Amino acid sequence: MAEGLLILPAIRKIELVFCRQSRGEMMVFMTAQLPLPVTMDPVAVSVGLAVSLVENDRGGEVYIRGQLCDVWDAEDAAARRWAAVKLVRLGAASQEQVAAAFGVSSVAVWKWVQRAAVGGIAALVSEKKGPKKASRLSDTVIARIVELRSTGLSQQAVGDMVGVSEFSVRRALKIAAEQTATETAALEPEPLEPAPAPQPELPLFPAPAPRTAERAAAGLLEAAAPLFAPAAHVRYAGLFLAFPALETTGLLACARQVYGALPNGFYGLETILIDSVLRALAGEARAEGATRFDPEELGRVLGLDRAPEVKTIRRRISQLAETGKAGELIAALAKHHLSGTGSGGEDLAAILYVDGHVRAYQGTKKIGKIYSTRLKFPVPATEETWVTDAHGAPVFVVMAAPGASLAAELRDLLPELRTTVGDERRVLVGFDRGGWSPALFKHMDAAGFDVLTWRKGTTKDIEEKLFAQVSYTDEHGEEKTWSVADTVVDLPLNTTKKTGEVFSIRQISRIVGTTGGGTRQIHILTTDRTMSAGEVVYRMGNRWRQENQFRYARMHFALDSHDSYTSTDDNEDRLVPEPAKARAYQKVVAARRHHAEAAAIADLNLLALKTPTEGTDEITVTSAMHNHVMAPVWEAESALVAAENVHQSIPAKIRLGDLNPGQQVLDIEVKLIHTGIRMAAYNTAMTIAREIRTNTGYRRANQEAHALMRQMFNQPGDVNTTDPGHLTITLDPLPTKAKTAAAAQLCEHLTATETRYPGTNLILKYAIKTKASALIK
Repeated sequence: MAEGLLILPAIRKIELVFCRQSRGEMMVFMTAQLPLPVTMDPVAVSVGLAVSLVENDRGGEVYIRGQLCDVWDAEDAAARRWAAVKLVRLGAASQEQVAAAFGVSSVAVWKWVQRAAVGGIAALVSEKKGPKKASRLSDTVIARIVELRSTGLSQQAVGDMVGVSEFSVRRALKIAAEQTATETAALEPEPLEPAPAPQPELPLFPAPAPRTAERAAAGLLEAAAPLFAPAAHVRYAGLFLAFPALETTGLLACARQVYGALPNGFYGLETILIDSVLRALAGEARAEGATRFDPEELGRVLGLDRAPEVKTIRRRISQLAETGKAGELIAALAKHHLSGTGSGGEDLAAILYVDGHVRAYQGTKKIGKIYSTRLKFPVPATEETWVTDAHGAPVFVVMAAPGASLAAELRDLLPELRTTVGDERRVLVGFDRGGWSPALFKHMDAAGFDVLTWRKGTTKDIEEKLFAQVSYTDEHGEEKTWSVADTVVDLPLNTTKKTGEVFSIRQISRIVGTTGGGTRQIHILTTDRTMSAGEVVYRMGNRWRQENQFRYARMHFALDSHDSYTSTDDNEDRLVPEPAKARAYQKVVAARRHHAEAAAIADLNLLALKTPTEGTDEITVTSAMHNHVMAPVWEAESALVAAENVHQSIPAKIRLGDLNPGQQVLDIEVKLIHTGIRMAAYNTAMTIAREIRTNTGYRRANQEAHALMRQMFNQPGDVNTTDPGHLTITLDPLPTKAKTAAAAQLCEHLTATETRYPGTNLILKYAIKTKASALIK
């Protein structure tokens, strides 16, 4: 007879008995009995569903389903660790559950498992700890160190006098400080603190709340509302920190204003936008990045059973693009941004920077080439014109026309900037030499915009006696000093060369060093006559903040991704510059240079002919001699005239269809929507980083604010909904005490904003666990 036993983790246990008959038939009998208890000891500690642990002064015991599996004496630490290792190996309990039951950290249990895998139970024997020889820091030596240190001597000097290292001096001072604190605390009566209210234990990795009914009725509902359930150790809980800063960007409000809502479906407009921003903050700004997230885990942050997948994101963004309102979304975001004030209370619309950004294209479509200053050669690409505020935060972006110069884009952008600013106040607009055009400067000045740019081309140096020291104190309280000359110059207007009309503009000059060890002058031009010279220099230098924004967004927010490779045929009737015209002009320049060189040589030769030799009173220059000297000049002049005639005969513009038939342009609607999302993500990140610098005591905040911010965004934590009207997020502690303290201060500051989670009435509250509370859980 063969017997088999099947134990099911249910209310009752089923026992199947198989009986083999002589003729090969099988008979089955079923019996039922109550399951075995986990343990009979009332003081046992439960470890998971099937394990219990009993420990007392004599040692410990482990039971699995009521069966004694391990036992050890009180002094046998190796056997105790071996029992914990076996529970993890068998899968009877998780590593965290074993660590909590045995009173150690999960890291300690992990180390035991690793050691046992290499050396068995012998590797779990505790090594003798402590110094190999007596410490030189006796009470007498410590007292002497404290006495010498109090006289003002350095730690190194104290160590030399006592005969110990500087490290030992620091250790001795720490020991002395701890002893003093202990003695002081012993003399003071202990304050009576009320016992903390017991917190409900949150479920670990619970299943998401089922949304089956809402998914079935997705075509009838505008969107599924966020719904949160208590959960411990939520993987992406740190992303909840972004919501107070995200609200200040106005992305959700502007999107509702422009688009209203998406077509009925489970994932609504707010969900798609929040999901895109959170993924960008976690390092995956492209739609394809959704494949690198656990949809259920990210769904807990969105208040759904799972986050949208790639095909859903693309479909919903395409539905927004079909409305053709991406430009309105960007304009609404810009107006919302400029209507606020900066961190120091400054007017964000007072100073703007404009620059073009080239995005290289690597696909198979026939896209026009643009010179990339970053790559140093022309590449198939699209170009955008970006506007940022004085801090480098993106405000506005438009897709530039193919082949358009920054000067032309600036002229076309001014009406939109005026609409965005919303009034007639003068705005300082900074840009680099790509926007050089005296005619543009005059136009901007008449339109109420002040110019701030570098002077282009060679110019006369300013006399050194005109230079004077100026200074400016920036927003961080740091004073900067320069030697500058403040003058006014006249720029000829290119369109009115014949009349000699000029445009007068203020010029701020500086003397800077060169790589060869010399000096040279650089010149800043501005139409603002009221701003101090020091602030003009500072504001011009701040244009590099826009370059830093491009670099940071490329690294962390996939700025150079195209997001959509849909293309349409370019307008073949559009007039574009004729490349042959530029090549012909280069030949004219070369012919002029050759003519000037030939004329200079002819002048020298004629002078030599007219100068008599020593001892000769007269010299005769014949026509043949003159013609021989002038022949190269006449030849060069003929070549110059021919080159100029060829250049003048070539039209400046040509139809695109004649120059490059079949050229295409990429779709801009999808790209602009993703750009608006990335702008909001960038401004959200900058706001959180600024809060870390200004509202926490983290000593290295100026150097590590962005790194600490990204670490907080990726921190797991608990989601608690037991407090009515609130959604409490408690993050796990960070690796160091300093970072954990900074995170606690940031959580306190963000809680004070009383931000409501979008689509709900829940107010967000933030906290962070201490190391002790994390170990207990």
